[in-house]
Amino acid sequence: MFKNVFRSDFLIRTAHVILTWVITLILFLHDTDLRRQRENGELMQPVVFSLLVLLSVMLYFTVSLMDPGFVLSDSVKYAQGSGEELEEMIPQNPIPRLRRCGYCLLQQPMRAKHCQACKHCVRRFDHHCPWIENCVGERNHRCFIIYLAVQLLALLWALQIAWSGFHSSGTWKLWLIVNGFLLAALCVVGVLSLVVVLLLGCHLYLISINSTTWEFMSRHRISYLKSYSDEENPFDRGILCNLWDFFCMCRTVVWEQVYYRGSHNHV
Repeated sequence: MFKNVFRSDFLIRTAHVILTWVITLILFLHDTDLRRQRENGELMQPVVFSLLVLLSVMLYFTVSLMDPGFVLSDSVKYAQGSGEELEEMIPQNPIPRLRRCGYCLLQQPMRAKHCQACKHCVRRFDHHCPWIENCVGERNHRCFIIYLAVQLLALLWALQIAWSGFHSSGTWKLWLIVNGFLLAALCVVGVLSLVVVLLLGCHLYLISINSTTWEFMSRHRISYLKSYSDEENPFDRGILCNLWDFFCMCRTVVWEQVYYRGSHNHV
């Protein structure tokens, strides 16, 4: 089982790297703006584009190999205030009760979920991404958004470069022979650009309301959200505070504390 999972991870990550650099090579070899600038000695844009692609690959491996926030023990680290403050905030018999995972047998912090693919519970679980072969959770979600933004910038630039390489070549058959690889690269980059735009837009919206993909899609099955209407979210602190907390605060959040404070306000 472990060998099969490792082989799958290796194949997906290798495919990503190969596809990235094959498309980059096509853009450099065809008669595109990149090639013309390189031949004219104007190296600024080719170098910057290459560094942007390299950065996107490095961010891909960072997000792919990073611990998303696996729950490895029952211990709780109080990152917001002391344990006494947390005990005052959380009732003795909280509703909903904190549950114990039926797979890894560890107590799940609020907003955590067990991932069948990773075989672990993940803090502030968002989703399991098959393209990076890793979960997106509390510890790597910020890096995932940065990766998507850099990837989108590289893809949009690649679209412009690919478009600059098309030239008329007589009959359509001759044109297809001359521009076949460039056309294929343009189609792949176009599809990936659309996917990344949609994915980045959805994640930025969810971040702005302090929700996760799992909570947004399955809120009627999540015990701590059932008592709230579809328009209410106990973790929502307003758009600016949500964005600030997500992008600028580097700490483990005790979501139980945030939840029961929100519950008091809700009552």
